Amino acid sequence: MIIIITGASHTGKTVLAQKMLEKYKYPYVSIDHLKMGLIRSGNSDLTPEDDDELVGYLWPIVREMIKTAIENKQNLIVEGCYIPYDWRKDLDEEYLSEIRFICLAMTDEYIDAHFDDILNHGSDIETRLDDSDCTADRLKEDNRKVIEGFGRTAEQITLIDGNYGDVVDSLMEKCKT
Repeated sequence: MIIIITGASHTGKTVLAQKMLEKYKYPYVSIDHLKMGLIRSGNSDLTPEDDDELVGYLWPIVREMIKTAIENKQNLIVEGCYIPYDWRKDLDEEYLSEIRFICLAMTDEYIDAHFDDILNHGSDIETRLDDSDCTADRLKEDNRKVIEGFGRTAEQITLIDGNYGDVVDSLMEKCKT
């Protein structure tokens, strides 16, 4: 089984992937690691701030990694924000039937009520070297963009509007094999 975890910035994608790795023993691939490897190695002229361009650049690579894992009957968690809204169009049903898709987004109200907690947990798994550009307004904009984009393609979006731990527990249960 392949589990794709995507969503807006700071929604806990990496935390969820780590918890799934620990519980299910599925390896996970961080699309951010792939991005930075390609950028730092000089294999791309893109920068970490080129989000829209990075989706088009990284998705063909990630898609083929997913297909290869499915063909080899391997489990894999793919985590990151560089999944196109219409990702399903690039995969045949034989692949889609092996994929569980999770999209995380926070409501404006949740961001307002928990902004300090969101920032404090920003480096729970990976160290954010500079998070100074993270503001409540920027998070709201990013979350709205994810909700609207995946909403247009009728993807199910898990909205974080209450206890984050309850959301994680629910998703962990949902992905049991």
